[in-house]
Amino acid sequence: MSDGQSGGNVSSTEIRDDGALLRAVATRDKDAFQQLYARHSPLLFSLAVKILSDRTEAEGVLQETFVQVWKTAVSFDDQRGKPLGWFIMLTRSRAIDRLRSRKTRARLAESVGKEETQITTSTTPAADAVASEAQRTVRDALGKLPDDQRVPIEMAYFGGLTQFEIAQKISQPLGTVKTRIRTGMIRLREQLGSVTAGKEGRTA
Repeated sequence: MSDGQSGGNVSSTEIRDDGALLRAVATRDKDAFQQLYARHSPLLFSLAVKILSDRTEAEGVLQETFVQVWKTAVSFDDQRGKPLGWFIMLTRSRAIDRLRSRKTRARLAESVGKEETQITTSTTPAADAVASEAQRTVRDALGKLPDDQRVPIEMAYFGGLTQFEIAQKISQPLGTVKTRIRTGMIRLREQLGSVTAGKEGRTA
């Protein structure tokens, strides 16, 4: 690489360190972005896999991380740390968010499962009727939640979205989405529990 290349628009071949690459990305330099991706994606992918134990989800996290880097590179303050530290923080945050979303869906599935414990594996009309009633019970319980709690829960469980993706889609802070899902899940379990208790009381 020659030191005699002129200034102005700095070509990607002249860029050496992460800070310079990130500053170039802030000006929408795709070559610089590709260099950052090639340099750090193996490490970040390994980090995501370690957290999630799922390569497919880790690939999604990696994509989300670099989309965020591309969108917000201009706001990075190199006085507060190195770019790699920022990349690691973004990756870890999104991986943990996906992990929590996975657990949220598992808890809701468990709640649904409790309502279906009486369903047998046979396909008799009686079993179908019990299954339909259990599904209606869950839908009714969801319907009684406020929209701001019901919608993110449905997006997480039925839509398979992460909490980060939900926050983007409904234009709400991630912390708000997490709180609404957590509160909604508590209320949902309470409602399903009271319904089950009521049924047991009627059959006693």
